Amino acid sequence: MREVRSKTNVRAMKTIVLGAGEVGATIAENLAEENHDVTIVDTNEVLLRPLQDRLDVRALTGYAGHPEVLRKAGADDADLIIAVTQSDEVNMVACQIAYTLFHTPTKVARIRATEYLVESQLFHQEAIPIDMTINPEQLVTDYIKRLIQFPGALQIVDFANGSIQVAGVKAYFGGALVGEPLSKLSRRLPNAALSVVAIYRRGKPVETTDDTIIETDDEIYFLAERANVRRVIGELRNVDRRIKRVMLAGGGHIGGRLARALERTCQVKVIESSPRRARQLSNNVDNAIVLQGDAANESLLREENIDRVDVFCAITNDDEANILSAMLAKRLGARKVMSLINRLAYVDLVQSSGNQIDIAISPKQSTISALLAHVRRGDVVRVHALRRGSAEVIELVVHGERDSSRIIDRRLGDIQLPDGATLGGVIRGRGKLLTADDTVLGAGDHVIVFIADKGATSAVERLFQVGSRHV
Repeated sequence: MREVRSKTNVRAMKTIVLGAGEVGATIAENLAEENHDVTIVDTNEVLLRPLQDRLDVRALTGYAGHPEVLRKAGADDADLIIAVTQSDEVNMVACQIAYTLFHTPTKVARIRATEYLVESQLFHQEAIPIDMTINPEQLVTDYIKRLIQFPGALQIVDFANGSIQVAGVKAYFGGALVGEPLSKLSRRLPNAALSVVAIYRRGKPVETTDDTIIETDDEIYFLAERANVRRVIGELRNVDRRIKRVMLAGGGHIGGRLARALERTCQVKVIESSPRRARQLSNNVDNAIVLQGDAANESLLREENIDRVDVFCAITNDDEANILSAMLAKRLGARKVMSLINRLAYVDLVQSSGNQIDIAISPKQSTISALLAHVRRGDVVRVHALRRGSAEVIELVVHGERDSSRIIDRRLGDIQLPDGATLGGVIRGRGKLLTADDTVLGAGDHVIVFIADKGATSAVERLFQVGSRHV
């Protein structure tokens, strides 16, 4: 197998992706764009052929759980294996073989069945050696919960165990800061540590300076301590009332998790088309109401007072059904509607079609965000994809000493990032956010960087790597 070297002459990370479905293909595409040496494996040659034609990746037809297939894929010297086939069992076996036969340093597996995940002793080096398990349903559940906890947010992601958050919000006419310079935000919230890391206007990023005037419909992404997020949102738009009534279309894995997570604080109704799943879910919830029926049935939605629902969330396994039921719920008066959409092309279509669906949720983007920290160079704690994967926000750890780091003992305001990257702030200690320009960086600090142009990612990673200060 050839060794691919990046433009920086650093050995490319060798990654094997097992599974060429939409998640695997998207992961391979992301890694190939960043000059990683990628091999993707699947039993279906029809899925592999267009990837090999379109991307700089090696495609291999074979069964992901067979040792010889992994050997041919380059497992002898792979840095990372990402197992995202449709089978939990194949993913687990592949990671076990990679550890036992090839001593692969990092092994990531998608595990969907909660029956495996509830066993805390199952995944470690002495049992099934998986370094990170990814459960897409739980990632989506947690994401929707955050959106419900912070009405008005387009997107919200956690750092520092949830004590620091990056939120995206659309500025509405009537918001206190609409028509005002950005500098007024810190004047109105003088005791809140916060940083505006990006503003998008009509889909394009604009410069963020103190003099930037906030306009109606601007998408604004900011970094703040969790306790201040709601206050910042309130400055950019009229504060949405707290969510009390939630309707879920779909009672599968995600619907069941959400119903149980929200039923103590919200009035929850679940509409499930399968009689069997409806009965099963009704036995597993305490306060939520489970209805058996079609979520796209106008009469049913009217009977259940859809016009009084704060959030309607369509989360079945059928993209088309989710889109249609969410659009119908919006037309019938639901205040906010969300739709789970697996096909990334549909996500772009829905987001560009106006205000019929407020938030399109992509499980694939949630999965990719969870994976990205394992493929970044340097000590990267967490990565979140934003704006449907076109941007990222990264949490990096500062290491080294004055003579081995280009950022140790430097003031925050003096650090020059490449074009397309913005330094949001420093997390120090137990979730303390520092955003002042005179903050001096020290070893162990966590730095949040927003990357609007993913071409800047490698340069940001190099800046934080320990080496010669003058590299």
